[in-house]
Amino acid sequence: MNAEIEKLSDYLRISEAADYLGVSPNTLRNWANAGKVAAFRHPVNGYRLFEQENLDALLKQVAMGRERMKC
Repeated sequence: MNAEIEKLSDYLRISEAADYLGVSPNTLRNWANAGKVAAFRHPVNGYRLFEQENLDALLKQVAMGRERMKC
């Protein structure tokens, strides 16, 4: 079997992800519901989980938008 096994510890919970982005958990929930950032569900409790690389991509988009506004 060649499938990669991922650990749940590789994902950030909503409060951790919100702190990482500098927003409130409610804002992050709204963004996830709107499809602005990918959220996965914990297989046991259904909580939202976020991959750091997806959060980094969102921060990069924000930084690129700021650069465009300066020009």
